Amino acid sequence: MNNSVAGTARLIGAGLRALLVLTVVCGVLYPLAVTGIAQALFTDKANGSETKDRSGAVVGSSLIGQTYDLPKQHPDDPEEAAKPDLKWFQPRPSNGLGSNSVNTQYSLTLSGATNRAGDNEELVGWVTDAKAAVVADNSTAARKVRPQDVPAEAVTSSGSGLDPHISPAYAYLQVHRVAERNGLDVERVAKLVKDHTEGRQLGFMGEPRVNVLELNTALRDLTGN
Repeated sequence: MNNSVAGTARLIGAGLRALLVLTVVCGVLYPLAVTGIAQALFTDKANGSETKDRSGAVVGSSLIGQTYDLPKQHPDDPEEAAKPDLKWFQPRPSNGLGSNSVNTQYSLTLSGATNRAGDNEELVGWVTDAKAAVVADNSTAARKVRPQDVPAEAVTSSGSGLDPHISPAYAYLQVHRVAERNGLDVERVAKLVKDHTEGRQLGFMGEPRVNVLELNTALRDLTGN
């Protein structure tokens, strides 16, 4: 009996010591080491890839899209769709017409798509209406936008519903409207798009793209809004 109690006590003691050591190593030392390495070598990514304006204020993450909408006339009405604020470059649709995403407001708590088929009647209706809205919103006295000029990402959300990028084609399509709404020269706004166009990763992976948050942040700095 005494040997049994002593053996059990030794096992419990060994287990407690192992628990203490593993807690310190895995719960304290390892997280501190990983955090320290991340902060030293990948500071921007470790802090959430923050995007800052000219004053240094954080305006969002370069990894997450944002909406640029006008205030709703009836904020408490869930059925009212917010209208885009056309003085800003618009991202891929995440709410309203053309959205094939389950994420309706670039919400970080939800990611995914509805996976509707290309011939789904509701999706076809969304895309058709969204294309008409893009044409109407971006047609100015200086430039008439045609339906065939509208890129696919202008009328469909990304698979995650969080993508902050659009194609250079969609960004340039919006240049005349943004310039007119902000009282800027078209060439100046077009240069903003050019300066914020990212090439393919490693020169061959993916497609050229424009981060809408970073582009609108530069536009805000330019206009002082």
